[in-house]
Amino acid sequence: MSTENLHHSAAVEKLREMVNKIDIGMLCTFTSGSVYPHAIPMSRQEADPEGNIWYLFSSESETYANLKNNNKVSVLFSHVGDYNFLSINGTAEISEDKDRIEKYWNKMMEGWFEKGKEDPRIRVLKVTPQEAHYWDNKTNKLMTILKVAASAVSGQQLDIGREGDLNL
Repeated sequence: MSTENLHHSAAVEKLREMVNKIDIGMLCTFTSGSVYPHAIPMSRQEADPEGNIWYLFSSESETYANLKNNNKVSVLFSHVGDYNFLSINGTAEISEDKDRIEKYWNKMMEGWFEKGKEDPRIRVLKVTPQEAHYWDNKTNKLMTILKVAASAVSGQQLDIGREGDLNL
């Protein structure tokens, strides 16, 4: 696997591409009473043009309580079928932005918020990435395994993908 560090707009574009492809990431927040992170799966609502990742969540969640004490987050994305992975560390901002709630509202949200878009528990979470690292194999899992095996047999270094820092 080759190293390809990306910078500025190329880094943001790669982050957006991978977040949009993978969709669900493990959002890690940090509790005050433990050295271990609290992780939950979250489906992104948007990865915006600046690279921020947006979510809707509940003010009654453990994640919300954790973020009130510590705004540091990690989000880990994994698409095992394609061997694509993305690790993001950043900061979180919480709001009750009605325009964003309206923009991001969908049928899936109705399962979480019984009172609809007007549910007073709905919060908007904005994750601003500070650092990120990616692994992108450019092909699916089967092709990656075949390329690795062919490299081992032939002694040739075949291109199985890229990994690198996203310098946002």
